Amino acid sequence: MRQHKSRQIHVQIHLIDIRNMLQSMGKEIESFPLPDIQEEYDTSIGVTREIFEESTIELNVEDTYLSDSLNSDQRAAYDEIMSAIDRDEGGVFFVDGPGGTGKTFLYRALLAMVRGQKKIAIATATSGVAASIMPGGRTAHSRFKIPLGIDDGGFCSFTKQSGTAKLLQSASLIIWDEASMTKRQAVKALDNSMRDVMSRPDLPFGGKTVVFGGDFRQVLPVVRKGSRAQIINSSLRRSYLWDSMRHLKLVRNMRAHSDPWFAEYLLRIGDSKEETNRDGEVRLPDEICVSRTGKDTDLDTLIDNTFPSLDANTSDPDYITSRAILSTRNDCVDRINLKMISRFQGDEMVYHSFDCAVDDPHNYYPPEFLNTLTPNGLPPHVL
Repeated sequence: MRQHKSRQIHVQIHLIDIRNMLQSMGKEIESFPLPDIQEEYDTSIGVTREIFEESTIELNVEDTYLSDSLNSDQRAAYDEIMSAIDRDEGGVFFVDGPGGTGKTFLYRALLAMVRGQKKIAIATATSGVAASIMPGGRTAHSRFKIPLGIDDGGFCSFTKQSGTAKLLQSASLIIWDEASMTKRQAVKALDNSMRDVMSRPDLPFGGKTVVFGGDFRQVLPVVRKGSRAQIINSSLRRSYLWDSMRHLKLVRNMRAHSDPWFAEYLLRIGDSKEETNRDGEVRLPDEICVSRTGKDTDLDTLIDNTFPSLDANTSDPDYITSRAILSTRNDCVDRINLKMISRFQGDEMVYHSFDCAVDDPHNYYPPEFLNTLTPNGLPPHVL
């Protein structure tokens, strides 16, 4: 039922968008064989598509109760941010918390409260994965029209009369998660643009309530062939905005609450408080390592430790989804996958990809050559 309702809303959004474009060209949508725009959605006359999309995001009933389950750190951050929204005084916040401390939980509680008050709350993140776990989430570059190549003093690619500008003017809350991964120039571009569209050049982000979040212990901005100094200089902490932000800390690891030692250990490493050798490397405790012998059986030992009694648990979804082996290299992932597949019972099926080059009349790239390639994001030729 909810899926049908969501599809109906999107159809109406596109119909209204088409009507507005046709009217700008002196034509009427009634002249074309398209579905009718329903009256309940047609209240958006004069409202931009961006505002209509945000104002029709379905509110998850479960999210409306999240504020009752916040821990003390989350509650302090929630109350301070909501106070700024309720008083319409604006403010820039940074929620600093290692992975597992409940940043997304806090965002969902804020979004539910603001949207429940029929106000507009914009949810964005630097990465698509982080954006996808927030209701109505979009990547920051997509939502704010941030150019890919941007320097100091740049602006976002929307005009003061655009739908994006009107959306930002109407927003009561803007969230940007994983901001620790983005370059400070991108944040500055949004700041410059919002000061302009709000006609309040002296206030950060034009006086809006903006919540950034992230963990500088994790991945920093990517600077192509950049030095360590260049990477650090590109981070948000080097921005003129950093000192004016209100810093809210989350320290209680909710994801690893059953293993407090490991949560504290990760925090010590991230805060550079763990002992290192002369090269700045941290030696992992033996009790959390699988011994490496240099033999071909090392990978089997790792799998046995991660997936004990696999044969007896292959049909248990909780067992399978509660553990994983991560790697920094795709070729290592492929080797692990092959070994894991060989351990599962049942008939083995082999599938081959069908590879061809587009616009290659001279056959410079034969299928045999293309079969040897495994581009990022695509599976190997043989599965």
